[in-house]
Order: sequence, then structure tokens, then C-alpha cells
Amino acid sequence: MRCYLVGGAVRDRLLDRPVSERDWVVIGECPESMLARGFRPVGKDFPVFLHPATHEEYALARTERKTAPGYRGFSVQFGPEVTLEEDLLRRDLTINAIAMDEDGRLIDPHGGLRDLENKRLRHVSPAFREDPVRILRVARFAARFAGLGFTVAEETYGLMRQMVASGEVDALVPERVWAELNRALAEPLPSAFFTVLRQCGALPKLFPEIDRLFGVPQPPEHHPEIDTGIHTLLVLDQAAGLSPDPMVRFAALTHDLGKALTPRELLPRHRGHERRGLSALRDLCERIKVPNAYRGLAEQVMLFHGLCHRALELRPSTLVDVLQRLDAFHRRNDIDRFLLACEADAKGRPGYEERPYPQADWMRSAREAALAVRPDTLLQQGLRGEDLGKALRQLRILAVRTQRKSLTVERQ
Repeated sequence: MRCYLVGGAVRDRLLDRPVSERDWVVIGECPESMLARGFRPVGKDFPVFLHPATHEEYALARTERKTAPGYRGFSVQFGPEVTLEEDLLRRDLTINAIAMDEDGRLIDPHGGLRDLENKRLRHVSPAFREDPVRILRVARFAARFAGLGFTVAEETYGLMRQMVASGEVDALVPERVWAELNRALAEPLPSAFFTVLRQCGALPKLFPEIDRLFGVPQPPEHHPEIDTGIHTLLVLDQAAGLSPDPMVRFAALTHDLGKALTPRELLPRHRGHERRGLSALRDLCERIKVPNAYRGLAEQVMLFHGLCHRALELRPSTLVDVLQRLDAFHRRNDIDRFLLACEADAKGRPGYEERPYPQADWMRSAREAALAVRPDTLLQQGLRGEDLGKALRQLRILAVRTQRKSLTVERQ
């Protein structure tokens, strides 16, 4: 049995990056011979098997032929007659089309080594344009490798633009769009995902709510970058630097969607954009099937990031009400994700990247002070329902006011 290590495992080894999983392609075999060797089948659309000892994936070499629009419209051929070179030809990018044999010898029929050296993301063949998912994959690889200096080859951009113009990208199903977005959000430089999609014309098709932000002005005294789209990508990358959590990054990405809906006569001010953006967020989340937990955090950040920025100036009563709206008085519901997204927003502006964000510490301190108030005494007094809620709110306000005075004395 001739086996070759392929794909990301070879690419990442050559880049001196950690290899998280290894995939193998098998030449000269059929499903029956794999089963006879003890491999366990797992593939649905084409034969993929798990090794009986290592449980790594071994796929029979295959070729693909386009039969219908979309990423599912393929006829797959596999068998002992398919060569390694034919299997590599169907792959998306040259840097993913390098194989390594058991002796460590590299098989590179499409120039992947050269493109690794030149830091270039380039398609393997014109068959690239047959699968619209590859647009998202190229954008995601850009988010992964842009920090290393990788760029998309212009000829690959050309194919991607053709795919957008022909409507091929319209065949992408929502679940796949969300899956690729979620993976891109976890990459080191997620802004590159959207930059590539915008460059090839796919952004207005896939994420119109994000695309509409570009060209929308903001007050230059608060936003030196002026353009809301640019600000959004800066915030996204700040969130990536603050947290590995894709929920935080999604909330950072969507926090200003309402600015694209500001009436023209109000520009460059955006009074009321927080609530105005809820409809755009709803449309985005429903269209690509965003999980409820992501959506919930994004709504909180959208509605309350402005108040969080002013936390040091808020009256204790307002701060308690904000914390209540954040559902922060349940100990299991910490507000760290919310605060990280707000901090990313504050720092996502040229010249603000290294500024401290004391608002987060004060919000945490105020929450802990309010949480220390227990309703036991109030319950013993016979308070229930609305009366209990009002009395508890007043005690929390008093606790936050006392905490503020205490911190002020400490600073003095």
C-alpha cells in the first residue's frame, strides 16, 4: 500500500508550524482492500478510512468532475488507477497540493514549494472555479497566513471574481458560510478574511451588512480612520489580540452594523446606531444560521458598548441598570466577553491601540459590589415580587456608590 502525507500537515511542517492532524492519500487500492487491512470506513461522498491503530484519516486517491452548480455538484471517481498527481490536481491551493512519501521525499507537481517561498496563495488549476467554497477557504487561509506575509495571487483573484460574476458563489449554503466564518474568526488576523472577500467582490454577496459599512464616515476627532468599515476590521483584529474566543470576535465584528443605517443627514454622527443595528444583526444571524450564544453576546455589545465606554462617568443607578440588562447578577454569567469586545472597540482606532481601558476594571468591580448584596434580609421583611426587585436595586446602587467612594479614596 502506497501512502502519502498530504495537505496541511505537509504545508505546516514546511512552514515550521505545529501539525495538529495528519491526512493521508492512498494510491493503488480499492475499498475492499482497505477493509481487508482492517481500516474502518467513515466517508460518505468518497472513501475515507480510519487507520486501525493511529485512527488517522486515509483517503483513496480520487478525481472530481463538475456536474451541477454549488460545492455539492461533483461526480467523484476513485480507484487503483487514479494517480497521486491526479489527486493533487483537484486540490485548491498549491501550498496544499504537496505530498510527502514515507521516506520524507516531497512530490510537488504544481509549484507549492515555490509559492511557500514567495508567500503566495495560488490556485492549482482552473478547476478551482468549480467550487465556491474555495473562495471562503482562500479568504480563511489569508486570515491564517497574512501575518506571515502571504498574499493572494492576482490570477487567483481573477478566478474568484469570475466565480462571483457567474453567480457560483450564490450556491453556497448558509451552514457552510457560517462554518467558514467561524473558523476564520479563530485565525490570527481575521480581518484578512473580509479584505480578501471584498477584493474579489464576494463580500456584498455573502456579508452585505459588513460590506455596507465601508465608505460610511465617522467623526474624525474620535475616529482618525474615519471609514466605519476600516474601523470594524481594526476592532476585529484588536479582539483577536485580546481573546482567542470567536464569540468575542464576532461581537466585535458586528458591534457597529447600525452605522450603515444612519440617515444621511445625520452623518458623520451616528446617534442611535446601537438600536438601529439590531435589524441588520438579526438579518445576518438568521441568514447564515449563527448560533444563539453568538447572537446574544453580539446584541449586548451592540446595545451597550457606548455605555461601557462611559462607565467611569455613569451614575451608580445607570450602571446597575446596565449590569441588570447584561444579566450580570447571575454569578454564572460573567461579563468578561462583553468587556473584551468593548475594549477592542475602544482600541480599534489609529493611536488608541495601547491605551488602557479602566472602564472594564470598574465594571467588574461594580458588579462584584452589587453581587455582594443578598436578598435574604429583604425576604425576611416579607418583600416579594416587584417590591423585592425595587428594594434590591436600591441596595445595589448604594453598594456601587460605596465602592466608587472607596476606590476614589484608595487612589488619593
